[in-house]
Amino acid sequence: MTEFEIKLKSKIIAELEKAENIYNDVKEDLVEKSLAFSQMNESVQETKIPGFKLIKGGKGEVGDFIAFVLDIRNSTKNLTQSISSKISKVSQLERVFYETTAINTCGIELINKYNGGITEFLGDGFLALFSANEKKDVHKAHNAANDFVKYLNTVINPVLNERYNLPELKIGIGLAYGKAIVTLIGNNDDTHPKAIGECVFRASKLSTGINEILIDDKLRFFWPKSEGGKLKFNEINIKDQAFKGYKIKENTADKTH
Repeated sequence: MTEFEIKLKSKIIAELEKAENIYNDVKEDLVEKSLAFSQMNESVQETKIPGFKLIKGGKGEVGDFIAFVLDIRNSTKNLTQSISSKISKVSQLERVFYETTAINTCGIELINKYNGGITEFLGDGFLALFSANEKKDVHKAHNAANDFVKYLNTVINPVLNERYNLPELKIGIGLAYGKAIVTLIGNNDDTHPKAIGECVFRASKLSTGINEILIDDKLRFFWPKSEGGKLKFNEINIKDQAFKGYKIKENTADKTH
């Protein structure tokens, strides 16, 4: 394993140990506990949105982003269908809790590594944003997506199998480019920073693959061109959507595109 993979495995195991302790604390009654969110003050709030560290209430700003949506495939099925006790000793809820913990921990490490920001955890995945001020910014989002698929197989799935004897997870990653409005949503007592734009919607609709990265047509045209580039973009049908999607294929292990 590489140095990063060893570090990532250690992080995931540490977070899984925390998750196990949390689950053991609540498994008797499984009551929902609310999380208290603090704010700096009533009018200004910190965000994880790249390029927008602070957002003022009642204001809106516009940014160029690459939206990155990761979806755990068949997460609902994993929650509602049990595994034989001969295979794994964890319940359906434990399974999803631990799988989500591993996925989100890897996401935090990778998105931060490539200077993006996770803005929402979605229950069965997450939404991250990358600034797209220059064409070369595409590489940050693409490398994060590529690495996630890689570490899913080299770190996440092996850890989940070793600890809980769980079958392999599968994920879909959607990437989309466009402008989004950055603002605070809610009222004075409960506001949340949001990036609202078509790119977020499109990335969500493109996170339907099986361990593959799908992009929208706007990101395809924004992608920097280079002589002798090693990437291929194969057009695919996006069901019930009025935009084109593409599957990224790499002909070599070249990491410059």
